[in-house]
Amino acid sequence: MKTLVKKSPMLGLIFFSLLLFAVIWLIEQVFPGPWLHTLIYTILIFFAILTGVTGFLAEKLMKLEAFTSVSVILGMTIIRLFCCIIFVFFILWLGHENLLWFVVDFFVIYLLYLLFDMYGLITNLRLHSK
Repeated sequence: MKTLVKKSPMLGLIFFSLLLFAVIWLIEQVFPGPWLHTLIYTILIFFAILTGVTGFLAEKLMKLEAFTSVSVILGMTIIRLFCCIIFVFFILWLGHENLLWFVVDFFVIYLLYLLFDMYGLITNLRLHSK
């Protein structure tokens, strides 16, 4: 399983996202209360799609000779940042309640997907360094 995930980053992303779905569902069942925003699954789907799209674009751009890996990674980080700003602005514009838990949940999931990307980069760079 681990070698299959290393060969296919998108499969790893799907596995990671399903794992987060399961953890969030478990948290909802065990700890009922205001801990999770009503849009928690929307946030999770947004980050899964965003990570998949930016990962796909980064993979395609790194295969081109015109771009260096540093410029591609920084470009994808900027795209991710702008997409997150637009998403948060849209949620604020719609006027959802309980914004404190929205912000907390949003940034926890943001950091988890950021860690997933960093782990993917480190394992990918380790393979190329040998």
